[in-house]
Amino acid sequence: MSGHRAGTGAPVTRGMRVLLVVAAVLVFLAGFQLTVFPTRTAEWFSWTIDVPMTAVFLGAAYWSSAVLEVAGARSRTWGRARLTVWTVLVFTVLTLVVTLVHLDKFHLGAEHPASARAITWGWLAIYAGVPVAMVVGLVLQARAGGTGDAEVVRLPAGLRWLLVGLAVLLLSAGAALLLAPERAADAWAWPLTPLTARAIGAWLVGLGWAAAHARLVDDRESVRPVGLTGVAFVVLESLALLRHGDALDWSGWQAAAYVAGLAWIAVVSGWILALRTPRSPVA
Repeated sequence: MSGHRAGTGAPVTRGMRVLLVVAAVLVFLAGFQLTVFPTRTAEWFSWTIDVPMTAVFLGAAYWSSAVLEVAGARSRTWGRARLTVWTVLVFTVLTLVVTLVHLDKFHLGAEHPASARAITWGWLAIYAGVPVAMVVGLVLQARAGGTGDAEVVRLPAGLRWLLVGLAVLLLSAGAALLLAPERAADAWAWPLTPLTARAIGAWLVGLGWAAAHARLVDDRESVRPVGLTGVAFVVLESLALLRHGDALDWSGWQAAAYVAGLAWIAVVSGWILALRTPRSPVA
């Protein structure tokens, strides 16, 4: 089934494209620190992460989000880019809140290495500034006008239901980690502190938001950035397991649930990328 949706064919503003590119560079750098130096976060990250699996999980999440932001920046129309922008806004706001709640754990004091202090101040500037910049960008995007109608080709019914289920799973797990980190950490696949539980929770809510938004958008072309990001996320998290999977208790249900969650994301993302948008008939 296809149709048209007003306004979604409008072009993405130059400012929004620049903002997404800058955000992609920043998350790539954060992912680099965590992926390359997972055992040296006391020196090369904003707070100390004692479990390397947590560091590489977060690093993989950052790198996969760079894919989302690049895809958004390269989008031809606002209909495709908006999913990226709203997902980034939700994640950055949640991470700012987590940062402020656990500010005492961050490398701000003189007892920490200068490299860690510099990275921490950069972290604070980014998470205080990016949400504001995103809101300004959204306002400017709305004011830029452009009422072009974009053709909408709906997703298959099975994929829509898988997106709903994935959104419910990720949003509920992320909310639990954010609101009750100590209790929710017992259901996670490896040991977490309240700070790392909430950091992961922010990522899960961001991914869940993207899945829910993709279901609401219900357009094959517009949801492709989610497919690209999901595939990158699964590949990178699988590599993280190969590196530090010994942190998981593979005899417990938590590890099986974690792998099942990755498989669910893989199926949804692969299905999205396998879809083809029919070409409009030539008159």
